[in-house]
Amino acid sequence: MADSTFNGTASKRIAALDLGTNSFHVVIADIYPDGSFRTVDKLKEMVILAEKGMKNRLSEDAMDRGISALKKVNILCDSYNVERILAYATSAIREAENGGEFIQRMIDEVQIKALAISGKREAELIGQAIQHAVSFGTETVLMVDIGGGSVEFILGNKVEIFYSSSKKIGAARMAAEFVDHDPITKKEIKQLRQHFADELTDLFKAMEKHEVRTIVGSSGTMENIADMIADRQSITASLTLNELTYSTESFKKFQKDFIKMDREERLDQSGLEEKRVDIITPGVVLLDFLIEECGIERVKISESALREGMILDYIKKEKDSLDLELLADFPDPRRRSVFELLRKCDWHEKHSTHVAKMALQLFDELQDDLDLPDEDRELLEYASYMHDIGYYISHRKHHKHALYLIRYANLKGFRETEINIMANVARYHRRSTPAKRHKRYRKLDKPVRKRVKKLSGILRVADGLDRSHFQNVQQLEISKGEDTITLYITTEADPELEIWGATRKSYLFEQITSKTLEIYPKEEGEVIDVEQPDPFPEHKS
Repeated sequence: MADSTFNGTASKRIAALDLGTNSFHVVIADIYPDGSFRTVDKLKEMVILAEKGMKNRLSEDAMDRGISALKKVNILCDSYNVERILAYATSAIREAENGGEFIQRMIDEVQIKALAISGKREAELIGQAIQHAVSFGTETVLMVDIGGGSVEFILGNKVEIFYSSSKKIGAARMAAEFVDHDPITKKEIKQLRQHFADELTDLFKAMEKHEVRTIVGSSGTMENIADMIADRQSITASLTLNELTYSTESFKKFQKDFIKMDREERLDQSGLEEKRVDIITPGVVLLDFLIEECGIERVKISESALREGMILDYIKKEKDSLDLELLADFPDPRRRSVFELLRKCDWHEKHSTHVAKMALQLFDELQDDLDLPDEDRELLEYASYMHDIGYYISHRKHHKHALYLIRYANLKGFRETEINIMANVARYHRRSTPAKRHKRYRKLDKPVRKRVKKLSGILRVADGLDRSHFQNVQQLEISKGEDTITLYITTEADPELEIWGATRKSYLFEQITSKTLEIYPKEEGEVIDVEQPDPFPEHKS
Protein backbone atom coordinates (compact mmCIF):
# COMPACT_ATOMS: atom_id res chain seq x y z
CA MET A 1 0.00 0.00 0.00
CA ALA A 2 1.37 3.38 -0.96
CA ASP A 3 1.52 5.91 1.87
CA SER A 4 3.04 9.34 1.47
CA THR A 5 1.93 10.58 4.89
CA PHE A 6 5.47 11.11 6.12
CA ASN A 7 7.22 12.22 2.95
CA GLY A 8 7.84 15.77 4.18
CA THR A 9 10.63 14.98 6.64
CA ALA A 10 12.44 12.17 4.82
CA SER A 11 16.14 12.63 4.08
CA LYS A 12 16.16 10.42 1.01
CA ARG A 13 13.96 8.06 -1.00
CA ILE A 14 15.51 4.83 -2.32
CA ALA A 15 14.38 1.54 -3.83
CA ALA A 16 15.67 -1.93 -2.95
CA LEU A 17 15.28 -4.45 -5.77
CA ASP A 18 15.68 -8.18 -5.13
CA LEU A 19 16.20 -10.10 -8.38
CA GLY A 20 15.16 -13.56 -7.24
CA THR A 21 14.76 -16.85 -9.05
CA ASN A 22 10.97 -16.85 -8.85
CA SER A 23 10.17 -13.18 -8.54
CA PHE A 24 11.54 -9.67 -8.76
CA HIS A 25 10.52 -7.67 -5.72
CA VAL A 26 11.09 -3.96 -5.17
CA VAL A 27 10.49 -1.95 -2.00
CA ILE A 28 10.45 1.86 -2.14
CA ALA A 29 11.42 3.42 1.18
CA ASP A 30 11.90 6.82 2.73
CA ILE A 31 14.98 7.24 4.93
CA TYR A 32 14.47 9.51 7.95
CA PRO A 33 16.85 11.69 9.96
CA ASP A 34 16.79 9.30 12.92
CA GLY A 35 18.09 6.44 10.77
CA SER A 36 14.73 4.71 10.45
CA PHE A 37 12.92 3.99 7.21
CA ARG A 38 9.32 3.70 6.09
CA THR A 39 8.01 1.63 3.22
CA VAL A 40 6.22 3.81 0.68
CA ASP A 41 5.23 1.16 -1.86
CA LYS A 42 6.03 -2.37 -3.00
CA LEU A 43 5.84 -4.29 -6.25
CA LYS A 44 6.36 -7.99 -6.86
CA GLU A 45 6.53 -9.49 -10.32
CA MET A 46 6.66 -13.28 -10.76
CA VAL A 47 9.22 -13.97 -13.49
CA ILE A 48 10.23 -17.65 -12.91
CA LEU A 49 13.75 -17.35 -14.33
CA ALA A 50 14.29 -21.09 -13.86
CA GLU A 51 11.12 -22.33 -15.56
CA LYS A 52 12.87 -25.58 -16.53
CA GLY A 53 15.04 -25.85 -13.47
CA MET A 54 18.37 -24.29 -12.59
CA LYS A 55 20.22 -24.83 -15.88
CA ASN A 56 23.50 -23.29 -16.95
CA ARG A 57 21.78 -20.60 -18.98
CA LEU A 58 18.82 -18.26 -18.64
CA SER A 59 16.45 -18.74 -21.55
CA GLU A 60 15.63 -15.83 -23.84
CA ASP A 61 12.00 -15.99 -22.69
CA ALA A 62 13.08 -15.83 -19.04
CA MET A 63 15.30 -12.81 -19.69
CA ASP A 64 12.50 -11.12 -21.64
CA ARG A 65 10.12 -11.68 -18.70
CA GLY A 66 12.74 -10.19 -16.41
CA ILE A 67 13.24 -7.08 -18.54
CA SER A 68 9.47 -6.63 -18.85
CA ALA A 69 9.14 -6.78 -15.06
CA LEU A 70 11.97 -4.28 -14.62
CA LYS A 71 10.27 -1.80 -16.93
CA LYS A 72 7.32 -1.82 -14.51
CA VAL A 73 9.73 -1.33 -11.61
CA ASN A 74 11.20 1.69 -13.40
CA ILE A 75 7.79 3.24 -13.97
CA LEU A 76 6.95 2.83 -10.28
CA CYS A 77 10.27 4.27 -9.14
CA ASP A 78 9.94 7.25 -11.51
CA SER A 79 6.44 7.97 -10.24
CA TYR A 80 7.82 8.22 -6.69
CA ASN A 81 10.92 10.23 -7.66
CA VAL A 82 13.25 7.56 -6.30
CA GLU A 83 16.78 8.92 -5.99
CA ARG A 84 18.64 5.61 -6.08
CA ILE A 85 17.85 1.99 -6.94
CA LEU A 86 19.79 -0.72 -5.13
CA ALA A 87 19.56 -3.94 -7.18
CA TYR A 88 20.94 -7.29 -6.02
CA ALA A 89 20.89 -10.42 -8.18
CA THR A 90 20.67 -13.76 -6.40
CA SER A 91 20.83 -17.49 -7.17
CA ALA A 92 19.48 -17.87 -10.74
CA ILE A 93 21.40 -14.92 -12.18
CA ARG A 94 24.67 -15.42 -10.31
CA GLU A 95 24.83 -19.10 -11.34
CA ALA A 96 23.88 -18.74 -15.01
CA GLU A 97 26.74 -18.54 -17.50
CA ASN A 98 24.81 -15.80 -19.27
CA GLY A 99 23.89 -14.00 -16.03
CA GLY A 100 26.29 -11.23 -16.98
CA GLU A 101 24.47 -10.86 -20.29
CA PHE A 102 21.20 -10.32 -18.45
CA ILE A 103 22.80 -7.77 -16.11
CA GLN A 104 24.12 -5.91 -19.19
CA ARG A 105 20.65 -5.98 -20.75
CA MET A 106 19.34 -4.40 -17.54
CA ILE A 107 21.83 -1.54 -17.93
CA ASP A 108 21.15 -1.06 -21.64
CA GLU A 109 17.36 -1.45 -21.65
CA VAL A 110 16.15 -0.20 -18.26
CA GLN A 111 19.19 1.69 -16.89
CA ILE A 112 19.35 -0.39 -13.70
CA LYS A 113 22.74 -1.72 -12.60
CA ALA A 114 22.60 -4.90 -10.52
CA LEU A 115 25.20 -6.49 -8.27
CA ALA A 116 25.34 -10.30 -8.15
CA ILE A 117 25.83 -10.97 -4.44
CA SER A 118 27.10 -14.22 -2.94
CA GLY A 119 24.81 -16.61 -1.11
CA LYS A 120 26.67 -15.89 2.13
CA ARG A 121 26.08 -12.16 1.75
CA GLU A 122 22.43 -12.78 0.93
CA ALA A 123 22.02 -14.79 4.13
CA GLU A 124 23.67 -12.05 6.21
CA LEU A 125 21.36 -9.36 4.85
CA ILE A 126 18.27 -11.52 5.40
CA GLY A 127 19.38 -12.16 8.98
CA GLN A 128 19.75 -8.42 9.63
CA ALA A 129 16.27 -7.77 8.23
CA ILE A 130 14.62 -10.43 10.38
CA GLN A 131 16.44 -9.25 13.51
CA HIS A 132 15.10 -5.77 12.79
CA ALA A 133 11.51 -6.84 12.13
CA VAL A 134 10.65 -9.73 14.42
CA SER A 135 10.51 -9.94 18.19
CA PHE A 136 12.29 -12.97 19.66
CA GLY A 137 14.46 -11.47 22.38
CA THR A 138 17.22 -13.68 23.76
CA GLU A 139 15.78 -16.83 22.18
CA THR A 140 18.00 -18.44 19.56
CA VAL A 141 15.97 -19.09 16.41
CA LEU A 142 16.55 -20.64 13.01
CA MET A 143 15.81 -18.13 10.26
CA VAL A 144 14.89 -19.74 6.95
CA ASP A 145 14.35 -17.99 3.61
CA ILE A 146 13.16 -20.47 0.95
CA GLY A 147 13.81 -19.03 -2.49
CA GLY A 148 13.51 -20.60 -5.90
CA GLY A 149 17.17 -21.46 -6.41
CA SER A 150 18.62 -21.31 -2.90
CA VAL A 151 17.62 -21.41 0.75
CA GLU A 152 19.29 -19.13 3.26
CA PHE A 153 19.78 -20.38 6.82
CA ILE A 154 20.67 -18.05 9.69
CA LEU A 155 21.05 -19.14 13.30
CA GLY A 156 20.92 -16.34 15.82
CA ASN A 157 19.12 -14.26 18.41
CA LYS A 158 18.19 -10.59 18.54
CA VAL A 159 21.76 -9.31 18.63
CA GLU A 160 24.02 -12.11 17.41
CA ILE A 161 24.35 -14.32 14.34
CA PHE A 162 26.03 -17.65 15.11
CA TYR A 163 25.77 -19.24 11.68
CA SER A 164 24.69 -18.21 8.19
CA SER A 165 24.82 -20.01 4.86
CA SER A 166 23.09 -20.36 1.51
CA LYS A 167 22.29 -23.82 0.15
CA LYS A 168 21.32 -24.71 -3.40
CA ILE A 169 18.08 -26.41 -2.37
CA GLY A 170 15.51 -23.80 -3.42
CA ALA A 171 11.94 -24.83 -4.24
CA ALA A 172 12.15 -24.37 -8.02
CA ARG A 173 15.51 -26.15 -8.22
CA MET A 174 14.27 -29.11 -6.13
CA ALA A 175 11.02 -29.36 -8.10
CA ALA A 176 12.98 -29.64 -11.35
CA GLU A 177 15.53 -32.13 -10.01
CA PHE A 178 13.39 -34.43 -7.86
CA VAL A 179 9.68 -34.12 -8.69
CA ASP A 180 8.33 -35.83 -11.81
CA HIS A 181 4.87 -36.81 -10.57
CA ASP A 182 1.78 -34.90 -9.55
CA PRO A 183 1.01 -35.28 -6.75
CA ILE A 184 4.52 -35.91 -5.47
CA THR A 185 5.22 -39.57 -4.64
CA LYS A 186 6.49 -41.04 -1.38
CA LYS A 187 9.67 -42.07 -3.15
CA GLU A 188 10.30 -38.50 -4.34
CA ILE A 189 9.69 -37.17 -0.83
CA LYS A 190 12.18 -39.69 0.54
CA GLN A 191 14.77 -38.65 -2.04
CA LEU A 192 14.23 -34.97 -1.22
CA ARG A 193 14.62 -35.56 2.50
CA GLN A 194 17.83 -37.53 1.96
CA HIS A 195 19.19 -34.71 -0.22
CA PHE A 196 18.34 -32.16 2.47
CA ALA A 197 20.08 -34.31 5.09
CA ASP A 198 23.22 -34.47 2.93
CA GLU A 199 23.24 -30.73 2.25
CA LEU A 200 22.55 -29.52 5.79
CA THR A 201 25.10 -31.40 7.87
CA ASP A 202 26.99 -28.23 8.83
CA LEU A 203 23.75 -26.49 9.84
CA PHE A 204 22.77 -29.34 12.13
CA LYS A 205 26.25 -29.37 13.63
CA ALA A 206 25.96 -25.64 14.39
CA MET A 207 22.53 -26.15 15.94
CA GLU A 208 23.89 -28.71 18.40
CA LYS A 209 25.34 -25.84 20.44
CA HIS A 210 21.97 -24.08 20.81
CA GLU A 211 18.47 -24.93 21.93
CA VAL A 212 16.24 -23.95 19.01
CA ARG A 213 12.46 -24.27 19.17
CA THR A 214 11.38 -21.61 16.67
CA ILE A 215 11.79 -21.20 12.93
CA VAL A 216 11.36 -17.67 11.59
CA GLY A 217 10.51 -17.89 7.90
CA SER A 218 10.70 -15.16 5.28
CA SER A 219 9.88 -14.64 1.59
CA GLY A 220 7.27 -16.10 -0.73
CA THR A 221 7.26 -19.84 -0.05
CA MET A 222 7.16 -19.42 3.73
CA GLU A 223 4.56 -16.64 3.45
CA ASN A 224 2.36 -18.74 1.15
CA ILE A 225 2.49 -21.70 3.56
CA ALA A 226 1.55 -19.39 6.44
CA ASP A 227 -1.28 -17.85 4.40
CA MET A 228 -2.76 -21.28 3.65
CA ILE A 229 -2.53 -22.37 7.30
CA ALA A 230 -4.05 -19.08 8.46
CA ASP A 231 -6.94 -19.57 6.04
CA ARG A 232 -7.60 -23.06 7.40
CA GLN A 233 -7.62 -21.77 10.96
CA SER A 234 -9.61 -18.61 10.14
CA ILE A 235 -6.72 -16.46 11.36
CA THR A 236 -6.94 -12.86 10.16
CA ALA A 237 -3.88 -11.97 8.11
CA SER A 238 -5.23 -9.22 5.87
CA LEU A 239 -3.20 -6.46 7.52
CA THR A 240 0.14 -8.20 7.99
CA LEU A 241 1.74 -11.63 8.03
CA ASN A 242 4.59 -10.32 10.15
CA GLU A 243 4.75 -12.14 13.49
CA LEU A 244 2.02 -14.59 12.41
CA THR A 245 2.83 -17.76 14.36
CA TYR A 246 1.55 -21.30 13.96
CA SER A 247 2.34 -24.49 15.83
CA THR A 248 4.04 -27.51 14.33
CA GLU A 249 0.82 -29.41 15.00
CA SER A 250 -1.03 -26.99 12.73
CA PHE A 251 1.64 -27.39 10.06
CA LYS A 252 1.49 -31.19 10.26
CA LYS A 253 -2.26 -31.19 9.66
CA PHE A 254 -1.81 -28.87 6.69
CA GLN A 255 1.16 -30.81 5.29
CA LYS A 256 -0.65 -34.14 5.51
CA ASP A 257 -3.44 -32.83 3.25
CA PHE A 258 -1.39 -30.59 0.98
CA ILE A 259 1.21 -33.19 0.03
CA LYS A 260 -1.53 -35.36 -1.50
CA MET A 261 -2.94 -32.61 -3.72
CA ASP A 262 -2.49 -32.45 -7.46
CA ARG A 263 -2.04 -29.23 -9.39
CA GLU A 264 -5.77 -28.57 -9.82
CA GLU A 265 -6.39 -29.00 -6.10
CA ARG A 266 -3.46 -26.77 -5.21
CA LEU A 267 -4.87 -24.06 -7.48
CA ASP A 268 -7.96 -23.98 -5.25
CA GLN A 269 -5.93 -23.26 -2.11
CA SER A 270 -6.53 -19.79 -0.72
CA GLY A 271 -3.23 -18.08 0.03
CA LEU A 272 -1.18 -19.88 -2.63
CA GLU A 273 0.04 -17.72 -5.49
CA GLU A 274 -0.78 -19.27 -8.85
CA LYS A 275 2.80 -19.10 -10.12
CA ARG A 276 4.04 -21.05 -7.09
CA VAL A 277 1.62 -23.93 -7.65
CA ASP A 278 4.18 -26.05 -9.52
CA ILE A 279 7.18 -25.36 -7.28
CA ILE A 280 6.00 -24.99 -3.69
CA THR A 281 5.75 -28.68 -2.75
CA PRO A 282 9.52 -29.16 -2.18
CA GLY A 283 9.37 -26.11 0.10
CA VAL A 284 6.67 -27.81 2.16
CA VAL A 285 8.78 -30.99 2.32
CA LEU A 286 11.82 -28.96 3.44
CA LEU A 287 9.91 -27.22 6.23
CA ASP A 288 8.53 -30.56 7.41
CA PHE A 289 12.04 -32.02 7.38
CA LEU A 290 13.46 -29.12 9.41
CA ILE A 291 10.66 -29.31 11.98
CA GLU A 292 11.27 -33.01 12.56
CA GLU A 293 15.07 -32.95 12.49
CA CYS A 294 15.44 -29.86 14.68
CA GLY A 295 12.64 -30.44 17.19
CA ILE A 296 10.86 -27.23 16.20
CA GLU A 297 7.71 -26.28 18.14
CA ARG A 298 6.50 -23.20 16.26
CA VAL A 299 6.98 -21.24 13.05
CA LYS A 300 6.87 -17.44 12.92
CA ILE A 301 6.78 -15.25 9.81
CA SER A 302 8.89 -12.21 8.97
CA GLU A 303 7.66 -9.98 6.17
CA SER A 304 11.11 -8.43 6.05
CA ALA A 305 13.73 -10.22 3.99
CA LEU A 306 16.53 -9.34 1.55
CA ARG A 307 15.02 -6.02 0.41
CA GLU A 308 14.78 -4.66 3.95
CA GLY A 309 18.25 -5.99 4.70
CA MET A 310 19.55 -4.02 1.72
CA ILE A 311 17.92 -0.85 3.06
CA LEU A 312 19.34 -1.35 6.56
CA ASP A 313 22.79 -2.00 5.11
CA TYR A 314 22.53 1.15 2.98
CA ILE A 315 21.59 3.26 6.02
CA LYS A 316 24.49 1.84 7.99
CA LYS A 317 27.01 2.54 5.22
CA GLU A 318 25.69 5.96 4.21
CA LYS A 319 24.76 7.47 7.56
CA ASP A 320 27.53 10.07 7.39
CA SER A 321 26.77 11.21 3.85
CA LEU A 322 23.05 11.19 4.62
CA ASP A 323 23.69 13.43 7.63
CA LEU A 324 21.55 11.14 9.76
CA GLU A 325 21.24 12.03 13.41
CA LEU A 326 20.80 8.54 14.77
CA LEU A 327 18.82 8.52 17.98
CA ALA A 328 19.15 5.98 20.80
CA ASP A 329 18.66 2.49 19.47
CA PHE A 330 15.88 0.32 20.80
CA PRO A 331 16.92 -3.35 20.54
CA ASP A 332 13.27 -4.44 20.75
CA PRO A 333 11.65 -4.01 17.29
CA ARG A 334 8.24 -3.36 18.88
CA ARG A 335 9.36 -0.40 20.96
CA ARG A 336 11.65 0.89 18.22
CA SER A 337 8.95 0.92 15.56
CA VAL A 338 6.45 2.61 17.89
CA PHE A 339 8.91 5.40 18.67
CA GLU A 340 9.85 5.77 15.02
CA LEU A 341 6.17 6.34 14.26
CA LEU A 342 5.80 8.77 17.15
CA ARG A 343 8.73 10.87 15.92
CA LYS A 344 7.47 10.92 12.37
CA CYS A 345 4.08 12.14 13.60
CA ASP A 346 5.60 14.91 15.75
CA TRP A 347 3.88 13.43 18.83
CA HIS A 348 2.80 15.36 21.90
CA GLU A 349 5.51 13.71 23.97
CA LYS A 350 4.96 15.24 27.41
CA HIS A 351 1.19 14.80 27.35
CA SER A 352 1.28 11.28 25.91
CA THR A 353 4.00 10.08 28.29
CA HIS A 354 2.09 11.48 31.25
CA VAL A 355 -1.13 9.82 30.11
CA ALA A 356 0.70 6.51 29.63
CA LYS A 357 2.10 6.68 33.16
CA MET A 358 -1.36 7.17 34.70
CA ALA A 359 -2.96 4.57 32.40
CA LEU A 360 -0.42 1.96 33.48
CA GLN A 361 -0.96 2.82 37.13
CA LEU A 362 -4.68 2.21 36.65
CA PHE A 363 -3.93 -1.01 34.74
CA ASP A 364 -1.73 -2.34 37.54
CA GLU A 365 -4.44 -1.64 40.11
CA LEU A 366 -7.27 -3.14 38.05
CA GLN A 367 -5.59 -5.96 36.09
CA ASP A 368 -6.86 -8.77 38.30
CA ASP A 369 -10.34 -7.25 38.65
CA LEU A 370 -10.67 -6.90 34.88
CA ASP A 371 -8.97 -10.23 34.09
CA LEU A 372 -6.49 -8.59 31.71
CA PRO A 373 -3.51 -10.60 30.39
CA ASP A 374 0.01 -9.34 31.14
CA GLU A 375 0.64 -8.61 27.45
CA ASP A 376 -2.12 -5.96 27.48
CA ARG A 377 0.01 -3.76 29.71
CA GLU A 378 2.50 -3.18 26.92
CA LEU A 379 -0.26 -2.65 24.35
CA LEU A 380 -1.94 -0.07 26.61
CA GLU A 381 1.39 1.72 27.08
CA TYR A 382 1.94 2.01 23.33
CA ALA A 383 -1.68 2.93 22.61
CA SER A 384 -1.35 5.70 25.21
CA TYR A 385 1.79 7.02 23.53
CA MET A 386 0.12 6.96 20.12
CA HIS A 387 -3.40 8.10 21.02
CA ASP A 388 -2.92 11.66 19.73
CA ILE A 389 -0.77 11.03 16.64
CA GLY A 390 -3.81 11.70 14.47
CA TYR A 391 -3.16 15.42 15.09
CA TYR A 392 -0.41 15.00 12.48
CA ILE A 393 -3.15 14.79 9.87
CA SER A 394 -5.71 17.16 11.41
CA HIS A 395 -7.29 18.10 14.72
CA ARG A 396 -10.74 17.13 13.50
CA LYS A 397 -11.35 13.40 14.03
CA HIS A 398 -7.76 12.93 15.15
CA HIS A 399 -8.81 9.82 17.07
CA LYS A 400 -9.90 8.17 13.80
CA HIS A 401 -6.72 9.31 12.06
CA ALA A 402 -4.75 7.66 14.88
CA LEU A 403 -6.47 4.35 14.16
CA TYR A 404 -5.53 4.60 10.49
CA LEU A 405 -1.91 5.58 11.15
CA ILE A 406 -1.34 2.77 13.64
CA ARG A 407 -2.94 0.12 11.43
CA TYR A 408 -0.95 1.07 8.33
CA ALA A 409 2.37 2.11 9.90
CA ASN A 410 3.92 -1.33 9.34
CA LEU A 411 4.82 -1.61 13.02
CA LYS A 412 7.42 -4.33 13.52
CA GLY A 413 7.29 -7.16 16.01
CA PHE A 414 3.53 -7.08 16.52
CA ARG A 415 0.93 -9.64 15.51
CA GLU A 416 -2.06 -8.34 13.57
CA THR A 417 -4.36 -8.74 16.58
CA GLU A 418 -2.00 -6.63 18.70
CA ILE A 419 -1.89 -3.88 16.08
CA ASN A 420 -5.68 -3.85 15.92
CA ILE A 421 -5.93 -3.61 19.71
CA MET A 422 -3.56 -0.64 19.90
CA ALA A 423 -5.24 1.10 16.96
CA ASN A 424 -8.74 0.70 18.37
CA VAL A 425 -7.78 1.64 21.92
CA ALA A 426 -6.16 4.83 20.58
CA ARG A 427 -9.26 5.51 18.47
CA TYR A 428 -11.57 5.24 21.50
CA HIS A 429 -9.64 7.62 23.75
CA ARG A 430 -12.29 10.26 22.95
CA ARG A 431 -15.78 10.70 21.55
CA SER A 432 -17.69 7.46 20.92
CA THR A 433 -17.13 4.37 23.03
CA PRO A 434 -16.64 1.00 21.29
CA ALA A 435 -19.74 -0.04 19.36
CA LYS A 436 -20.53 -2.75 16.82
CA ARG A 437 -21.73 -0.12 14.37
CA HIS A 438 -18.06 0.83 13.94
CA LYS A 439 -16.65 -1.29 11.12
CA ARG A 440 -13.10 -1.78 12.44
CA TYR A 441 -14.36 -2.71 15.91
CA ARG A 442 -17.07 -5.00 14.57
CA LYS A 443 -14.52 -7.02 12.58
CA LEU A 444 -12.59 -7.95 15.73
CA ASP A 445 -13.21 -11.30 17.40
CA LYS A 446 -15.40 -11.09 20.52
CA PRO A 447 -12.55 -11.73 23.03
CA VAL A 448 -10.48 -9.02 21.33
CA ARG A 449 -13.40 -6.57 21.45
CA LYS A 450 -13.62 -7.14 25.21
CA ARG A 451 -9.93 -6.35 25.64
CA VAL A 452 -10.29 -3.18 23.54
CA LYS A 453 -13.25 -2.09 25.63
CA LYS A 454 -11.41 -2.55 28.95
CA LEU A 455 -8.21 -0.85 27.82
CA SER A 456 -10.15 2.01 26.23
CA GLY A 457 -12.00 2.59 29.49
CA ILE A 458 -8.68 2.98 31.28
CA LEU A 459 -7.11 5.22 28.62
CA ARG A 460 -10.13 7.55 28.49
CA VAL A 461 -9.86 8.31 32.22
CA ALA A 462 -6.07 8.70 32.08
CA ASP A 463 -6.38 11.09 29.13
CA GLY A 464 -9.06 13.06 30.95
CA LEU A 465 -6.71 13.46 33.91
CA ASP A 466 -4.45 15.54 31.66
CA ARG A 467 -7.22 17.55 30.02
CA SER A 468 -5.07 20.69 30.18
CA HIS A 469 -2.12 18.92 28.45
CA PHE A 470 0.10 20.58 31.07
CA GLN A 471 0.67 17.54 33.32
CA ASN A 472 -1.16 19.23 36.17
CA VAL A 473 -1.65 15.95 38.06
CA GLN A 474 1.59 15.44 39.96
CA GLN A 475 0.52 12.30 41.80
CA LEU A 476 -2.31 9.81 41.39
CA GLU A 477 -3.47 7.60 44.26
CA ILE A 478 -6.13 4.91 43.83
CA SER A 479 -8.49 3.48 46.42
CA LYS A 480 -10.90 0.64 45.66
CA GLY A 481 -14.12 0.22 47.60
CA GLU A 482 -16.92 -2.29 47.26
CA ASP A 483 -18.93 -0.07 44.91
CA THR A 484 -16.52 2.74 44.11
CA ILE A 485 -13.08 3.47 42.78
CA THR A 486 -11.71 6.71 44.13
CA LEU A 487 -8.88 8.67 42.58
CA TYR A 488 -7.05 11.19 44.74
CA ILE A 489 -5.02 13.63 42.68
CA THR A 490 -2.27 15.96 43.78
CA THR A 491 -2.05 18.85 41.34
CA GLU A 492 0.27 21.76 40.68
CA ALA A 493 -2.57 24.16 39.92
CA ASP A 494 -6.33 24.10 40.30
CA PRO A 495 -7.63 20.54 39.77
CA GLU A 496 -11.09 21.36 38.39
CA LEU A 497 -10.29 20.92 34.69
CA GLU A 498 -8.66 17.50 35.21
CA ILE A 499 -11.50 16.29 37.44
CA TRP A 500 -14.02 17.46 34.85
CA GLY A 501 -12.02 15.91 31.99
CA ALA A 502 -11.79 12.47 33.62
CA THR A 503 -15.34 12.50 34.98
CA ARG A 504 -16.93 13.28 31.61
CA LYS A 505 -15.06 10.32 30.10
CA SER A 506 -15.76 7.89 32.97
CA TYR A 507 -18.84 6.12 31.56
CA LEU A 508 -16.91 3.27 29.89
CA PHE A 509 -14.60 2.94 32.90
CA GLU A 510 -17.59 2.53 35.21
CA GLN A 511 -19.14 0.06 32.79
CA ILE A 512 -16.09 -2.24 32.66
CA THR A 513 -15.43 -2.08 36.42
CA SER A 514 -19.10 -2.11 37.50
CA LYS A 515 -18.13 0.59 40.02
CA THR A 516 -18.67 4.32 40.36
CA LEU A 517 -15.64 6.50 39.71
CA GLU A 518 -15.03 9.33 42.16
CA ILE A 519 -12.22 11.86 41.85
CA TYR A 520 -11.06 14.22 44.61
CA PRO A 521 -8.17 16.62 45.01
CA LYS A 522 -5.84 15.49 47.75
CA GLU A 523 -5.63 18.01 50.56
CA GLU A 524 -2.18 19.20 51.60
CA GLY A 525 -0.77 16.87 54.23
CA GLU A 526 -3.51 14.29 53.72
CA VAL A 527 -2.34 10.67 53.79
CA ILE A 528 -4.12 8.16 51.56
CA ASP A 529 -3.63 4.52 52.57
CA VAL A 530 -2.96 2.96 49.17
CA GLU A 531 0.06 1.27 47.60
CA GLN A 532 1.73 3.00 44.68
CA PRO A 533 3.48 0.52 42.34
CA ASP A 534 6.04 1.78 39.87
CA PRO A 535 4.05 2.02 36.60
CA PHE A 536 7.21 1.38 34.55
CA PRO A 537 9.00 -1.47 36.38
CA GLU A 538 10.43 -2.99 33.19
CA HIS A 539 9.42 -0.52 30.53
CA LYS A 540 11.94 2.29 30.78
CA SER A 541 12.30 4.36 27.62
